[in-house]
Amino acid sequence: MADYQAPLRDMRFLLNEVFDAPALWRSLPALAEVVDKETADAILEEAGKLIANGVAPLNRSGDEEGCHWNDGVVTTPAGYLEAYRQYAEGGWVGVAGDPAYGGMGMPKVISAQVEEMMNSASLAFGLYPMLTSGACLSIHAHASEALKNQYLPNLYAGTWAGSMCLTEPHAGTDLGLIRTRAEPRADGSYSITGTKIFITGGEHDLTENIIHLVLAKLPDAPAGSKGISLFLVPKVLVDDDGALGERNAVSCGSLEHKMGIKASATCVMNFDGASGWLVGEPNKGLAAMFTMMNYERLGVGIQGLATGERSYQSAVAYARERLQSRAPGGAIAPEQIADPIIVHPDVRRMLLTMKALNEGGRAFSSHVALQLDIAKFSEDEQARQRAEGQVALLTPVAKAFLTDMGLETTVHGQQVFGGHGYIREWGQEQLVRDCRITQIYEGTNGIQALDLLGRKVVSNGGELYRAFSDDVRAFCADAGAGVQAFSEPLLTALGELDEATDWLIEQARQRPQEVGAACVEYLHAFGYVGYGYMWARMAVAALRQPQSDFHVAKLGTARFYFARLLPRTRSLLASVKAGSESLYLLDEEQF
Repeated sequence: MADYQAPLRDMRFLLNEVFDAPALWRSLPALAEVVDKETADAILEEAGKLIANGVAPLNRSGDEEGCHWNDGVVTTPAGYLEAYRQYAEGGWVGVAGDPAYGGMGMPKVISAQVEEMMNSASLAFGLYPMLTSGACLSIHAHASEALKNQYLPNLYAGTWAGSMCLTEPHAGTDLGLIRTRAEPRADGSYSITGTKIFITGGEHDLTENIIHLVLAKLPDAPAGSKGISLFLVPKVLVDDDGALGERNAVSCGSLEHKMGIKASATCVMNFDGASGWLVGEPNKGLAAMFTMMNYERLGVGIQGLATGERSYQSAVAYARERLQSRAPGGAIAPEQIADPIIVHPDVRRMLLTMKALNEGGRAFSSHVALQLDIAKFSEDEQARQRAEGQVALLTPVAKAFLTDMGLETTVHGQQVFGGHGYIREWGQEQLVRDCRITQIYEGTNGIQALDLLGRKVVSNGGELYRAFSDDVRAFCADAGAGVQAFSEPLLTALGELDEATDWLIEQARQRPQEVGAACVEYLHAFGYVGYGYMWARMAVAALRQPQSDFHVAKLGTARFYFARLLPRTRSLLASVKAGSESLYLLDEEQF
């Protein structure tokens, strides 16, 4: 596998030339004194070096060794502890954390680029700081000031880690079924009892403490999801002075044996009367957890993009070196026994598909991250509300579409290698295995599609969707002459998506099953249009610059996207309009 190189040039192109993030930062008082173009460039440069040199070399060895469980103690693969300490000492765990508690205070659009680099280097490694950052979000947003002061500084510093404990053996998507109990104590704490499964980073040797955020039910809780509360449960109890005390009654019962991300400890966690503290209000735990999950869902989407980027870098290097057959039009390298496979049309199709999906996904995830920054930092109430609406609409697309395209991309990368792509030593098959989980955890992609169409489109009569559609149309109108090659196919695809959206909203009034029948294809069609919007923006930005190799390649990839990938929406929308009837033609016993 080729050595990983952080795609810093493309990240800077997005931040500075496409989205003009520095101008946004200057307009937001909370960020104006924290970050500028030079600061952002320096942060990304330093993160790229550290991750490429310190983390990426561990990817294959970590997969080969995996984590070890012995009587409740979990040991990470060789090299992980040293690399994690180096990462934490640089302040990278708290890159987006509140400076009041020791974080760097960077905007989400910066931390999103760092997340991509980390997950390209090693998805399994990247899960440890990712879960910690997510836990910090919920604690910061919902916990008492005392809990924030007690836990956030060490979490941001990477001295302690975080985990998210939702799923139980009988309760996955339907969290209203959870059985974990929380009994109040006289001292204000709670006794937490229950079992959680699939807990990423539930136990490991990277930090001296792990802070679990646990969903549980109080004795008098209402039934279903309205009766869930959130509790902070440390692995090691923390004294009032901040010193570590006794071990809490929480333990790892076993590790899951998985298809991929083998160096990430996926744990069965047992809480046996463990001491915990309420985060937020009683019976409002799901809302508090979703503060973490909405950021995590964008982060999981970035994981799909990241594995695709790693696969692409290796596939391009291999395609330039591997000699097989001659080019269709005659020898390109007559001095050699054969031409490199990059001359062959099908190899170019796969590589360009990978490049277009990766760069489109990077732009899309950056766009969503910028909306999160506006929603968090803007002092303009109207701008903040509009950004919040776009985050709600686009988050399920970012999670599901980026990960679905990530799997397609990693499979293309494996295919470029041919038989060598199926062999472990080349690394491409690991990326396929690792990427697969991104379509499943943090809410399966089918659930994301239901969320998009049911909650974010149909339930509000398309209000949030129309705001997105209006943005695309306004951009195309402002782009002016000279960009019709990009704006015209985009507007055509958008018009077809508009029509399908209106049709589904009407159909759902009479036939609620139409939402579930159409949602996956609808999300994919939305994703391709969303990427088309990003590619049009990138093309316009590239046209404004002197035509360097970088900008010429960007325009060529944009033309490929509009010619070969955006037309996929037509078959998807045909499936959407086929309706739900064919799904119900078989009785259960006929399956």
